[in-house]
Amino acid sequence: MNDKDINASHERFNWNKSRLNGFTSVVLFGDAADSGQVLWVDDLQVTLGPPASKMTRWPPPPPTPPADLAVLPPQAAQPAAPYARWKNGPSQSADYFPIAVWLQDPKLAKQYKAAGFNLYIGLWKGPTEQQLDMLRDAGMPVICAQTQLGLQHVNDKIIVGWMHGDEPDNAHRFNQVWKNDKERIKDAWPEIYKSRRLDTNEYRGYGPPIPPKWIARDYQELRAKDPTRPIMLNLGQGVAWEQYRGRGERTGHLEDYAEYMRGCDIVSYDIYPAAHGDLKVKDALWYVARGITRLRQWSGDQRIVWNALECGTISVPSSKPTPAQVKAEIWMSIIHGSRGLIYFVHQFKPQVNEHALLDDPAMLAMVTATNHRIQSLAAVLNGPTIPDAVTITSSNAKTPVHAIVKRADGATYLLAVAMYQEPTEAEFRLTGVSGDATATVLDEGRTVTIHNGTLHDHFPGNGVHLYRIAN
Repeated sequence: MNDKDINASHERFNWNKSRLNGFTSVVLFGDAADSGQVLWVDDLQVTLGPPASKMTRWPPPPPTPPADLAVLPPQAAQPAAPYARWKNGPSQSADYFPIAVWLQDPKLAKQYKAAGFNLYIGLWKGPTEQQLDMLRDAGMPVICAQTQLGLQHVNDKIIVGWMHGDEPDNAHRFNQVWKNDKERIKDAWPEIYKSRRLDTNEYRGYGPPIPPKWIARDYQELRAKDPTRPIMLNLGQGVAWEQYRGRGERTGHLEDYAEYMRGCDIVSYDIYPAAHGDLKVKDALWYVARGITRLRQWSGDQRIVWNALECGTISVPSSKPTPAQVKAEIWMSIIHGSRGLIYFVHQFKPQVNEHALLDDPAMLAMVTATNHRIQSLAAVLNGPTIPDAVTITSSNAKTPVHAIVKRADGATYLLAVAMYQEPTEAEFRLTGVSGDATATVLDEGRTVTIHNGTLHDHFPGNGVHLYRIAN
């Protein structure tokens, strides 16, 4: 490089390890600024081949949904008022559906409330008295850390739950969480201690996750201090994507998750496929549904399952979710059994914006409309899902359509979403609807005819349709 050894300061490239016989392309990466850069490529020999037989496609299409991904039937009784067991929980009502925003400044609470949010989760370096005062003034309850100050407000209705950490299943720095003490790993993960031979070797690595047994232990302490509020645990993307390397030594160990859920009353998780930086996940929105389904399976529906949703650019500046993608994720979540939504509204690239949703008119309009629709349907969504109530056929094998059926107030509700980005024609055969009827498609200003209990409709890629059928 510039007539100097590329490996002079440290090894950047080892030809013998690369085992490359040649290059089919050279890609030059510069910054986005108009800085007049000059990029050099030297010592190339090029032999032109025949014209390309196919046009390249970038980014490549995301992976299609796995064949075993389906709407999981109820594994246990699902109470219509799931938080009624806690005196100071989010709500005693059956027409409450949690729509939360993650780690936002309380001074913005009134704006979020106008956008259909009804819950804050997390308070930066809090809770503080000032933060709680602002939330109280806005009528915005919060789930926050159970600190000493928080416990001083044990009779304060503004706090409706306790946060039990964020993503403990991800790897944590050895010099921070683990205090550079390999003996802590011996207690936490004896199998890692043994495999790394830490009795004689020093620990070399990023650091393992927090073990589930510690989460379960600390849960008992949190609950003992205040049994009147639920305790919420948020897990990372390893729930849905087992190849996620951010779990360190526990990558791929899905058996950890049933143990993590022993440490909470409400379990949530996050994966952001539209903004993702890995092509195995990028734009494969169905990962959202897969994680919810797994959490329900691992807990046998004995835990209340929530999930997080993306709204802004995170690690890749060019990967910004569209309103249509986020809307699909919202309804994928609800249809597959999520009982609460948490919006992650931060933007990290190209610059940090902690409240990016509020500065994005198109996304904010969709989120606001969808939040208000969810609130209007809360009692329906909290009601029982009717098993075996619909059989679905999709004309496009790549794009299955998933749906649930609810019945409330003398009407049947069919909530449906296309699980892939290619369009399809769907046929719904409803077992509880006989003869001919008319379905109103909510928020679309149109109706669809049902003939002999069968409904046909077109779905754009990752499209959503919500049908109400008067009985």
